[in-house]
Amino acid sequence: MAEQRSRPGARVGVDVGNARVGVAASDASGVFAHPVRTLPRDVAGGSDLDAIVALVEELEAVEVVVGLPRLLSGEEGESARIARAYARELAVRLGVRAGGGAGTVEVRLVDERLTTVDAHRRLRDSGVPGRGQRAVIDQAAAVLILQTALDTEALSGRPPGETLSAEGKRKKERRR
Repeated sequence: MAEQRSRPGARVGVDVGNARVGVAASDASGVFAHPVRTLPRDVAGGSDLDAIVALVEELEAVEVVVGLPRLLSGEEGESARIARAYARELAVRLGVRAGGGAGTVEVRLVDERLTTVDAHRRLRDSGVPGRGQRAVIDQAAAVLILQTALDTEALSGRPPGETLSAEGKRKKERRR
């Protein structure tokens, strides 16, 4: 049985770190994720956010998936708070409004527990030495975040995670 995509279109994946932001994108059909770049985190100026907005516009992306690094217990710590704030600011810059609408780019938060650990393991297994991983680890984590979101949607028929609006309100509450 072939997978049916309910929402065609490119997606952008984001792995928010303290020093760097990994960025990935999907193909136009929303099936395969690939690395795009690693951006230096610019808390003061927001040039990293501007670069993501430009990529979204260039790809005519329908969605941005931001990794939400929950603790192993499922609770949200400081890193999750930072990712939420980043996703909210990205939604503001993209002009996302509650209720969506035609042409609206959704910003979604998806659980990314252990993504960076998995990215390190995959890079090591593929022969990338430890020193060489630093330059691409954030991109690899963004690819894993985005590919997991794409696969989840393909299997369930529903977008994964929770959607944010520019106002920071959740459009869909998380399931408990």
